[in-house]
Amino acid sequence: MKAILLRRPGGPSALEYVDVPTPVPQDGEVLVKADTIGVSMPEVLVRKGVYAWMPPLPAIPGIEMSGMVVGHGRNVAGPAIGQPVFVSARDLSIRAGCYAEYIAVPANAAHPLPPGCSLEAAGCLSNYQVAYHVLHTAARGVAAESVLVHAAAGGVGSAAVQLALIAGLQVIGVAGSDAKTRAVRALGAQHAINYRAENPVARVREITSGHGVDLVLDPIGGKSFGRNFAMLAPLGMVVSYGRLDGPPDPDFVTAMRGGSANSPAVRFFTIHSFDDRPDIRAATMKVLLDHLAAGRIAPLIHDRLPLADAGRAQALLETGAVIGKILLKP
Repeated sequence: MKAILLRRPGGPSALEYVDVPTPVPQDGEVLVKADTIGVSMPEVLVRKGVYAWMPPLPAIPGIEMSGMVVGHGRNVAGPAIGQPVFVSARDLSIRAGCYAEYIAVPANAAHPLPPGCSLEAAGCLSNYQVAYHVLHTAARGVAAESVLVHAAAGGVGSAAVQLALIAGLQVIGVAGSDAKTRAVRALGAQHAINYRAENPVARVREITSGHGVDLVLDPIGGKSFGRNFAMLAPLGMVVSYGRLDGPPDPDFVTAMRGGSANSPAVRFFTIHSFDDRPDIRAATMKVLLDHLAAGRIAPLIHDRLPLADAGRAQALLETGAVIGKILLKP
């Protein structure tokens, strides 16, 4: 079969398109033929060799795919051969393996898709897993009516916008171009701010009549992290779930103290909090698959590229120009 192999960390050219043996499903495993493979930032970090949960190299990267069950090992009751499924490497002992035409996984790591689910849309679900927990788990304890989503036109950000709307929240999306803010509004967000053309803090105060928002979802970190606290409503929370611009500047504590009359909170969240909780992962996947089957979520897809172009796909993701999700097709 064809697959992408990473032998050593490097630039996009480190992702080699090679022939490798097609895996044979072992006891309790199913063989899945890929239809759609998602491209996400964790895979970029793996390629660079800086991810905290690196697979042993050489490795086939990739944390998600959708496809069809085409083979069984011994002692497999289901999913049946011919069943469309979503595979999440978060259910595997090594968080990798999906940049390939086939993957053999434990049967419980192949989530059956309900009737009517698009295989292509299902290939985007890892972003929704993160967005769901950022919104509903990391933010627990906050009776939220409003949320500001940074990087709202990205894969996780656009998923968070949709899930927040399902939850009945007022959504303010922040993105870096007019094209991205148009995409955020098209998802249904009530407001969208181009941070390159407007001051997000001033616009949020204007939109909320000075009250602020209950939640801020921030995958960016860096030197601008502290401004989040100027946009919070009383008893609001900032959820930090990424470091696209590096770790949050330590001076954010000063910014928190500046808003101490509002009793602000911050939580640093990673989806790896649930690495040892398959029950939580399975329950979340059921919710997301129900949303997908009902048409309540519809992933925003930027482009579809051949699997051989995985390096180009990751390079494009790193430019910051992507609106939604990049997909690979075997």
